[in-house]
Amino acid sequence: MHRLLVRAGRGLAAAMQLLTRIPVPVRVPFDRGTMAASTVSFPVAGAAVGLATAAAAAAFLQLLPAMPSAALALAVWTAITGGLHLDGWMDTADGVLSNRPRERMLEIMKDSRVGAMGVAAGVLLLIVKFAALAALLQNAGAACWAMLAAVPVWSRWWMVCAMAVWPYARGEDGMGALFRGVGAAHAAVAAAVGLAATFLLLRAGGALPFDWTGLPEPGRYALVAAAFPPAAAAFGWPLGRRLNRRLGGQTGDTWGAMNEWTEAWLLLILTALFR
Repeated sequence: MHRLLVRAGRGLAAAMQLLTRIPVPVRVPFDRGTMAASTVSFPVAGAAVGLATAAAAAAFLQLLPAMPSAALALAVWTAITGGLHLDGWMDTADGVLSNRPRERMLEIMKDSRVGAMGVAAGVLLLIVKFAALAALLQNAGAACWAMLAAVPVWSRWWMVCAMAVWPYARGEDGMGALFRGVGAAHAAVAAAVGLAATFLLLRAGGALPFDWTGLPEPGRYALVAAAFPPAAAAFGWPLGRRLNRRLGGQTGDTWGAMNEWTEAWLLLILTALFR
């Protein structure tokens, strides 16, 4: 039991250090066992990112209109992740949209320089996120903040699913090779962690934008939380399958790309719900 708790603690620290820029003053070994264990805490790291973003948006909205508040909140959102996933999105666009052979695509993605397709993809993604956030802040409320905070939880859960479903494309090369031990059990536990985190976020947020007469309040929170994983999978699966066909597997860059893609679509869903 003690060893299990130690591994879980190391995994949580590793997830926070890898996926966020939130200081976690703990030294953990970045080995295959720790990285696999860290994936069950990916939703926790996502919740931290979501809470920081929602809190920033709420604070900015006290001083500024919705559009500048959305821009500043998006800046916080990007900064707290260190732009890690955005970098993966742009590198993936550079490689996959080059229409080169598989090996050449992987080489392009590994190059630290960003090409025209990567820049275009990055700009378009940020525009979509900004527009969705701006529209969302027009109808801000407690439930809005809670559901906004839950978005990064499920985009990071989908990264774990991608690790479990598709093979790693670079063999033993790259840091992504440390996640080769991730399987269905990790994705299932991460889903349970994500559901618990989302339930708590919604419970803290209070009122929901849905009226289900006769259903107890905890049941409403549970139903809304349960809607997130299928929504994330519905958008993440087609992109993951497409990337797997083009590259013969996934890489760290494609995991980041799927995180950004899924976040953007979940944001658009929330925007539609809160119109």
